[in-house]
Amino acid sequence: MVNDQMVNEFMDNEQLKLENQLCFRLYTAARLVTGAYQPYFAQMGITYPQYLVLLVLWGQDKQPVCEIANRLLLDTNTVTPLLQRMEKAGLITRTRGKEDTRTRIVALTDQGKAMYEQAQRIPDCLKRDIALKTGEEEELIQMIPTLDKLIEGLKRKQ
Repeated sequence: MVNDQMVNEFMDNEQLKLENQLCFRLYTAARLVTGAYQPYFAQMGITYPQYLVLLVLWGQDKQPVCEIANRLLLDTNTVTPLLQRMEKAGLITRTRGKEDTRTRIVALTDQGKAMYEQAQRIPDCLKRDIALKTGEEEELIQMIPTLDKLIEGLKRKQ
């Protein structure tokens, strides 16, 4: 049973206060940045995860599902339904691998390739939008190496 003394101890524990949580800041920032992308994706008829898949394929077309999942730091179980929706939308095709028929190779369709032109403006527009709201475009760019280091460190612990 929780008593008044326990409640006071909870309230006094600084490390368990929401405002002291790194995870809350990262989660909130990720959610808000993803939301800032939404108007651009709505114009293209895609979602943020679909944009990430397209980024991978625009960098190198015709990749196995497992490689796309690895690049996005996701499980194939998470990527497969996403790819199925993209295939239904006409953005990609999935075919069996030639050497290993269990492997699915993902390739851009003409529609998926054409979206590259439209997507080229998104990073600059987003940086501008965020900079207008925060006044800190340069600081945002300077965060990238720190976030990369955090991601790499956390990947090693999995």
